Amino acid sequence: MKIEELKPRDTVDYLKAKIIDKQSPRRVEARNGRTLEVTTATLEDETGTIPFTLWGKSIEEVKVGDIVEIKDAFVKEFKGEPQLTLGRRGSMKVV
Repeated sequence: MKIEELKPRDTVDYLKAKIIDKQSPRRVEARNGRTLEVTTATLEDETGTIPFTLWGKSIEEVKVGDIVEIKDAFVKEFKGEPQLTLGRRGSMKVV
């Protein structure tokens, strides 16, 4: 898939893109009372950009400039904009 094709509620079987920005992590409290780290990176391919949510250990696995392969992710809508997230089944690999 290409970024320009992504719409909220899409399942992303495979996407290869470059991380062009990564915000500082922040802590959020989960519904179960645990504190988790989350950040937003920006992915880019030749067709566009999309925010990409990173949780926990995934935050440290990537840096700006990395090319990543993402499998079994999904697109959600956050503040009216599409945003890519791995969810429980998704995976990401730096190539």
